Amino acid sequence: MIEKLERRRVSRFVLISVIAGMAIGFFIGGEMIHRIYMRNLGGILNEHAHRLEPRERDGPEWTAGEPAAGSHRVNAIIWATRKVAPSVVGIVVTQIQVVSNPSNGGSSFFDYFFAPDMKPLQYRKIENIGSGFVISADGLILTNYHVVQNASKLFVNFQDGRRIEGKVVGADEKSDLAVVSVQGRSFKPAQFGNSDRCLIGEWSIALGNPFLNFINDAHPTVTVGVISALNRNFAPSEGVYYQSMIQTDAAINPGNSGGPLVNVRGEVIGINSFIYTGSSASTGSIGISFAIPINRARRVAQELIAHSRRRQIWTGISVHNVNRGAAAALNINSGIGVAISSVKPQSPGETAGLKAGDVITRMGRRIIHNNADLDGFFLDYYVGDTVGVQYIRGGKYMRTDIILQEYPSKVK
Repeated sequence: MIEKLERRRVSRFVLISVIAGMAIGFFIGGEMIHRIYMRNLGGILNEHAHRLEPRERDGPEWTAGEPAAGSHRVNAIIWATRKVAPSVVGIVVTQIQVVSNPSNGGSSFFDYFFAPDMKPLQYRKIENIGSGFVISADGLILTNYHVVQNASKLFVNFQDGRRIEGKVVGADEKSDLAVVSVQGRSFKPAQFGNSDRCLIGEWSIALGNPFLNFINDAHPTVTVGVISALNRNFAPSEGVYYQSMIQTDAAINPGNSGGPLVNVRGEVIGINSFIYTGSSASTGSIGISFAIPINRARRVAQELIAHSRRRQIWTGISVHNVNRGAAAALNINSGIGVAISSVKPQSPGETAGLKAGDVITRMGRRIIHNNADLDGFFLDYYVGDTVGVQYIRGGKYMRTDIILQEYPSKVK
């Protein structure tokens, strides 16, 4: 009997010991697994935090991959700005301005001896500022024509402190674009986007140097907005056409002209060119700014680099607007189409089969309403391009292709 009781006690002790051992084993094992897991997780988090956190030693030229979700300060706009900023430059231009009267605006001694059209011309030097951005590692820079217009000397200021004298490689007044070159190396070109794929409402970031001469700082100013509209057309002066412009509410100020308009990927989608102020008395931004689409600017730049100028397109045809009487006779809507008045012999127009009396209603994908539409249309076409032409002859709609040539007087 006593032996049985002893056996039971031993069995209970063994059972309790086994249960206690298992409990202690589970606890210790679980704690070890937890610590190993947290150590690995901490390493992963620290690695990601290291990638996302801006490092002070990198300064304004810091670059990294696109910020992941959970990065609170380094958002897409900051990332895009840091990506493109090293490519943005400030341009200081010395211009020779012709004036007919002294700068004081009053009457001069010569006014008593000369008629208004016979007064001797006077000259003065003025200094203007603008912006641009690097498009090649060997020092080519894209900017606006009106930034470098009549430049007797210009200097390009880089974010790293370099100030290098530049020269105009080529310029085109009609498209308001110019290419400048500087001597040196280690230039960082901007990345181009596709302006044909811009979306109304997407973020847009404008960079430029409006304070370059005031605070002697070449680091660009950044303004942010959205793309407000696309395909805006303007003809502010004779022979100057702004076609298919990008409208944005990102502020573009004096000195920003020629700087890049970029998307949140840090890709250049346009060149900041001008603002709408609402009246001649107002000069500040009211949230209506315009940029030249980068797809057009890139092709103009290629033309300027290759030929130092924009070769003038020649079709050999002369046109006039269609009046109401002619529109009624042709059974077309008034205000649509231009009538061909003459076609030069051996010209691209004659080769395409066009004749006097034909009414051109469409060029490429654009409906032609008047002469201005036809002039602005060729902004996006170049020597050697083939353009589809839709026209009316004898009441019938017809189509042909015209191969554009360089204007004969411009051929070397």
